[in-house]
Amino acid sequence: MLEIEFLEQANNDMTSFRTRLLTMLFVMALTSSLVFAQESSISVPQPVLNGIGFDVGVVVTGDTLSMDAYTVQASGGLFGLTFDEDEGMWVASGVKVTGTGAQDIVLLRSGQEVVRQATRSIPGWLSIIPPLLAIAVALIFKRVIPALFLGLWVGAITALSFSFKGAFIGLLDTFQVYVLQEFIHEDHGPIILFSLMIGGMVGIITKNGGMQGVVNIIVRWASNPQRGQLATGLLGIAIFFDDYANSLVVGNTMRSVTDRLRVSREKLAYIVDSTAAPVACIALVTTWIGYEVGMIGDALEKIDGLDGSPYGFFLASIPYSFYPILAIFFVFLVAWTGRDFGPMYRAERRARTLGQVSDPASTANDDENAVKEMTPIEGKPQRAVNAILPVLVLVFGVLGGLYATGSGESIKDIIASSNSLTALMWASLLGVLVAAALSITQRIMTIEEVVESWFSGLKGMMFAMIILVLAWALSAVTEELHTASYLVAVLGDSLSAGFVPTIVFILAAATAFATGSSWGAMGILMPLVIPLTWAVMVTNGMVEAHDYHILYSSISAILAGSVWGDHCSPISDTTILSSMASGCNHIDHVRTQLPYAMLVGGVAVLFGTLPVGFGFPWWISMGTGMIVLTLFLRFYGKSADDEPVEA
Repeated sequence: MLEIEFLEQANNDMTSFRTRLLTMLFVMALTSSLVFAQESSISVPQPVLNGIGFDVGVVVTGDTLSMDAYTVQASGGLFGLTFDEDEGMWVASGVKVTGTGAQDIVLLRSGQEVVRQATRSIPGWLSIIPPLLAIAVALIFKRVIPALFLGLWVGAITALSFSFKGAFIGLLDTFQVYVLQEFIHEDHGPIILFSLMIGGMVGIITKNGGMQGVVNIIVRWASNPQRGQLATGLLGIAIFFDDYANSLVVGNTMRSVTDRLRVSREKLAYIVDSTAAPVACIALVTTWIGYEVGMIGDALEKIDGLDGSPYGFFLASIPYSFYPILAIFFVFLVAWTGRDFGPMYRAERRARTLGQVSDPASTANDDENAVKEMTPIEGKPQRAVNAILPVLVLVFGVLGGLYATGSGESIKDIIASSNSLTALMWASLLGVLVAAALSITQRIMTIEEVVESWFSGLKGMMFAMIILVLAWALSAVTEELHTASYLVAVLGDSLSAGFVPTIVFILAAATAFATGSSWGAMGILMPLVIPLTWAVMVTNGMVEAHDYHILYSSISAILAGSVWGDHCSPISDTTILSSMASGCNHIDHVRTQLPYAMLVGGVAVLFGTLPVGFGFPWWISMGTGMIVLTLFLRFYGKSADDEPVEA
């Protein structure tokens, strides 16, 4: 009996022990899961687009299991993780959701939930509404600041929610979040300071008579509108190293020359704009090259079986850059023939016959007080050296700054690794100091007058800087709304071997036009297009050297398409700077330039990019494009001097 009781007691003890053990293991597992959940996190965009892939960042610490055990779950399915060396974290790429509204993104560990995060899904077409709205309002009402602000506000509402609360908070966020973050952005501050210093330098060399001395020299040769336009174009090519410097220096320098020759401000802004980004995009040593070659190199590293120098690929792509080359050609063709068409022709007729270099109905970018402030001091010598020397210091200061901040054995390596923003800031400061020193040492102006003239020139750039910051903010909103990803998804399925360069060009142009940033479009598309183009080539068995024209043309299509879209967009920073530096109403500049850019872009695609994709020699396509543009201008262009303006 005692033995039975002992056995029953032992059995009860064992059952109790197993119960306690299972309970303890359960608590440990639960505690471990809770602790682990606290140490794991996922980063999900807010919002996301329905059916459009996005990346989810994953941070996992304190776990000994392989990362292969982890997946990200969304309504669009399960997605594996890869390690992103640039970001230094694990990423689930191409995550998709189906449907709109509230969505949960879940991190799974061996099928068990670790952590989840909520987001909101919106239809993809909503992402293109803010930039399109800003563009439409700017073109219709000729007021770019309200247009940019409206697009920015609508973008902020789209990112938050379509409700009264979302509209109110979005209104506050337009200024406190988006404008502020772009204003204090580490890459934007130098551009703003450089632009303001350039404006200040121009104010000094204008007030001390140096600019008038340059005008007096140029006018001796630029004795008619034709020569004045040619001189402007040549100066634009001479300042090839940076598009911002090009726009600001050429526009401000040549404005008084073209005004005297009765060349419209619209035409001046067009020449300035068309010799800025198109030149900087393809010149061998510019502030663009480091950015472009760096992106090409990053994309090439992701492709197995494709070897070569990124700079070599860039050089090989230049002959296929039809739009930048044809845009520069068309500038000199228009200047040489004196023929125009569309709104530009009407602007030239107004300037030539009535002497109105700007449309009286448009809001001028410079007022009478500003003009008076920038008038040279009477009775003082007007020496061209007082303007030429500061400009040369600016030019060579940029080149020297690029060399000083870069490293490498060759020029291309030095430029690729240089800090262009630092070089621009150094050069602009030196330019101002040299201009001030020349004015003071020659007793043309006192220190107080130098400061006043510097401030007058600086004030002339304030309006441009306001627009520039708003344009950057709108670009940030489009990035948050994945506008570029939507455009890629919509147009990307149409890619096929021979049509790859053309579709890439259109995609890059649309992205740059909607976002107002050529650099942004390049940065978004280059990592996607180069591997995609190579994949299409491999699929079609086109991997021999003689097939590389598709790859070269696709690379150039990204660069050229980005420049074209940026060139046409009223929210583009270079378009804004060109109009401001030229003293032209911004919307007038966009309306008169757009037909020219559309014509050259259409010719570049139809006679260049498209046939080259099917193996047509690039040099024949380039020559054909030039002939077509010449014939078009010959038969459809008219000289502004041929007939008077109708009353």
